[in-house]
Amino acid sequence: MVLDTERYRNKVHGKPRFNMVPFIDILFTILIFLVVTATFSGGGAGEASGKPEISENTGPSEYYLIPVAGLRRVTVNGVDMSDRIRNGAVAVHTRVIDEGEIIIRPREGAIIITTPPDLPVEMAVRTPS
Repeated sequence: MVLDTERYRNKVHGKPRFNMVPFIDILFTILIFLVVTATFSGGGAGEASGKPEISENTGPSEYYLIPVAGLRRVTVNGVDMSDRIRNGAVAVHTRVIDEGEIIIRPREGAIIITTPPDLPVEMAVRTPS
């Protein structure tokens, strides 16, 4: 019995064939997935950060409403201002947000505020209207 090794070698080491249709389908699926899940942000130098500038305030309001579920205590520079809470929220001055420090502790139902040095404690928070 004679073995035809040449035919076997051509069969095993034949010219590989590549089917392009499934390859293109997979590439487009990956491309669509990346486009849908990507987050686009304007991180350029001239772009706005999303945080309102002091000059961008709409209307006469200088306070922002900070709601906290179950809010029971507001402390400003160690002074209790809990009497200014209404419906689980308190209004905080824009300078406190920009230059001060606000610590929110939702489990305790507390907000601890440190104001800028030249802002009076009485102006830091008020009752929401």
